[in-house]
Amino acid sequence: MGGEELMKILLACVLLATPLFAVGGVGGADKPGARAQQAFFKNMKKLCGRKFEGATDFPADPSHPLAGKRLVMHVETCGEREIRIPFRVGADRSRTWVLTMTSAGLLFKHDHRHEDGTPDRVTNYGGLASNDGTARDQRFAADAFTAGLIPEAKTNIWTMRMDKDNQRFTYYLERDGAPRYRAYFDLAKPLSSAGEN
Repeated sequence: MGGEELMKILLACVLLATPLFAVGGVGGADKPGARAQQAFFKNMKKLCGRKFEGATDFPADPSHPLAGKRLVMHVETCGEREIRIPFRVGADRSRTWVLTMTSAGLLFKHDHRHEDGTPDRVTNYGGLASNDGTARDQRFAADAFTAGLIPEAKTNIWTMRMDKDNQRFTYYLERDGAPRYRAYFDLAKPLSSAGEN
């Protein structure tokens, strides 16, 4: 095969591949809701490196494992495709929220680990963002993996929301169409390293 033929083949490959990246890109920019998902991801990245205190708003039941405990979300690491947000409940540091831009859209997962760093038996549950979100509000329905791992959570929908004034962040869970858990975090007052302890 001559050099000219090889160049034609390489050029054809580049031209065939280009639309996949130019149109789809990370998060599939051609898919419904993708631009809003990417905008939400960018807005979350603006919080990177900061910690915010929160509290459980619902349920008010004092026997709930998160009720009455100090909550801290730390937008700790932000890459081009992944944001990791450790979520502290009192002294418990076992939880991390993970937002990932994938070819299928914005994915939200809960990473649960033991103190030694090994994964908990119940971990990596969550789902992809719906197509009706905005730059400040995204909803994530439980995926098939979650339904298999936690059958009662198959109808779960998690919502992450930043209000328009960037004063408050909401983490909200509903199951079977009814409220199950909600927490608010104060974005107006980031914690200092000393204030987080």
